[in-house]
Amino acid sequence: MDEKFDAIVIGAGPSGNAAAYTMAKAGLKVLQIERGEYPGSKNVQGAILYSKALEEIIPDFRDDAPLERHLIEQQMWVLDDASYVGTTYRSAEFNQEPYNRYTIIRAQFDKWFSKRVQEAGALLVCETTVTNLLMDRNRVIGVQTDREGGAIYADVVILADGVNSLLAKKAGFHAELEPKDVALAVKEIHFLPEEIIQSRFNIGDSEGVVIEMAGKITQGMMGTGFLYTNKDSLTIGVGCMLSDFKQQKITPYMLLEQMKAHPAIKPLLAGGEMKEYTAHLIPEGGYKAMPQLYGEGWMIVGDAGMFVNAVHREGSNLAMTTGRYAAETVIDLKQKQLPMTAANLAFYQGRLEDSFVMKDMKKYKNMPGIFHKNNQFFTTYPELVNRAAHTMLTVDGVDKKTKEREIRKSFKQRRSLFGLMGDAYKMWRAFE
Repeated sequence: MDEKFDAIVIGAGPSGNAAAYTMAKAGLKVLQIERGEYPGSKNVQGAILYSKALEEIIPDFRDDAPLERHLIEQQMWVLDDASYVGTTYRSAEFNQEPYNRYTIIRAQFDKWFSKRVQEAGALLVCETTVTNLLMDRNRVIGVQTDREGGAIYADVVILADGVNSLLAKKAGFHAELEPKDVALAVKEIHFLPEEIIQSRFNIGDSEGVVIEMAGKITQGMMGTGFLYTNKDSLTIGVGCMLSDFKQQKITPYMLLEQMKAHPAIKPLLAGGEMKEYTAHLIPEGGYKAMPQLYGEGWMIVGDAGMFVNAVHREGSNLAMTTGRYAAETVIDLKQKQLPMTAANLAFYQGRLEDSFVMKDMKKYKNMPGIFHKNNQFFTTYPELVNRAAHTMLTVDGVDKKTKEREIRKSFKQRRSLFGLMGDAYKMWRAFE
């Protein structure tokens, strides 16, 4: 391509689509490059969509977006080998329009989002790999693709190419990812008739449920499991840190198989037909693992920038919001006829700092380090909590005072008084 673009966006996931759409809608000349056959072609799994982030970009998205179910209930389980202790929040307010969260199928959603991007005026090129960033000294001036005559130039390049951003590493924008900062998640989709899903989870036609799980299902590794409802399928998965998988020498697939066999989970999947399986990396290193997010002629958005809130399992909202902020930064600079220098692109960082994005990332900055070093939160405590519930709920002629003493004794025996106090402090530090 001989023409020069205002901006090139690499990647057509939620962050890349948000950036490309926002700039194209403002009248900028935008090129978006996707290495897949089409946007969403590399995704088969279900996901959760946070509507507020998308409303800020496409206010009328509910008119035609491929949405599965709006979520009215959130469950959180702490499991041992045979039971779980859980909490449930079910809200009539979440069952009123405009709905707050939805389940989606990424392959369908990304395709829809990309169509909106193209309608806004961006040029999409698929089945194309960006092999290098074109540099003029320390400034990014475009990209080199694997096509013949594949050098393309732009005022700014936005990297939205996912957690394992090879381009950012090649250019020296961030170091090689460490296994302790990246989770490997595996997911399956099990198909069931809609009426069975609705009966099994006590929900109506378009209503949905999310179950998030922690405890012994991850076999002492730092990670979580999840299950949520689509229209005619269930998405179930589990993810743990790559460093833990390496130490435990268990395959992600086997971990998922063992999780599905848990007595509390197996009945929810009964009668389903598993048709889709996928594995993907999730950036969960948190704030302390984030790379530089901007420089001379470039910005990083979404998973490539480590934008995942692992505590609340939020990712798509952070991806879309960072993509929008990067785009708005470019639009503002274009309107003011300012160059895409690092000093000017620093306004992107400022937008992030003023928003929930960086505030939440900073809030949980200590969480990864603490949980990496304290696997008792995934083994010992789930066992103790579940046994305590079992003891108190078993009616066997033993008085409740005696049962309470037994529970306190079991906690002290497993962790000691100082251990319990230390763990309480660590939990406070993780969530302060």
